[in-house]
Amino acid sequence: MGVVALCAAAAAHAAPELRTGSFKPPRQAPEFTLQGSNGAPVRLSTYRGKVVALGFGYTSCPDVCPTTLADLAKARKKLGAAAEDVKVIYVTVDPERDNAALLRDYLAAFDPTFLGATGAPGALAEVRKAYGIQTSRAGKPPAYFVHHSSYVYLIDRAGTLRAMMPFGVSVDDMAHDLNVLLASGPSR
Repeated sequence: MGVVALCAAAAAHAAPELRTGSFKPPRQAPEFTLQGSNGAPVRLSTYRGKVVALGFGYTSCPDVCPTTLADLAKARKKLGAAAEDVKVIYVTVDPERDNAALLRDYLAAFDPTFLGATGAPGALAEVRKAYGIQTSRAGKPPAYFVHHSSYVYLIDRAGTLRAMMPFGVSVDDMAHDLNVLLASGPSR
C-alpha cells in the first residue's frame, strides 16, 4: 500500500505534458545569427534564460502567418507578467521583400516585443535547413506567394528544442505549453 501511495504522489507532482508535439528526446536548437528587425544582430543563444517561440513566415503571407502571429500574441497575453520571459522570433522566408524595417512594422501590429530576423538568402536557407523548413515560390515577382512549413518551435531556457507547434494549435494549448516551459526551467 505504501508503494502505491508513493507512486500516486509522484504522478501527481509530475511535470505537465506539452500538448503541441514534443521532441523526444529534446535536442539542442540549432544556433543562428541573422539581422534583427530592431537593427541589431539576432543570435539565438542571446535568449538563453528565456523561452523562445521561433516561427518562419513572411509579411506578404495572406493567412497562415498573420493567424499564427495573432495567436502567439494572445497566448503571450494569457501568461500575464510571465510573458516577459517569452521571446517570439520570426524568421522571414522572403528576404527579397522583407527587410528589417518592414518586419519591425509588421510584427509590431501583433505585439511590439516580437522580433523579426532577416539576412542574406544563403544564411536564411541554412537556418531553414537546420530547422527543416521547406519553401517554394508560386507566381512571379512582385506578386508571388511563398509556400512554407508552418511550425512554431518552442525552445526552453537552456536552448533545447522542446516542442513543434503545427498551424492551427489553439491559443489555450500555446499558452499551456509556454507555461510548462516557463515553469520547468532548463530541460535536463
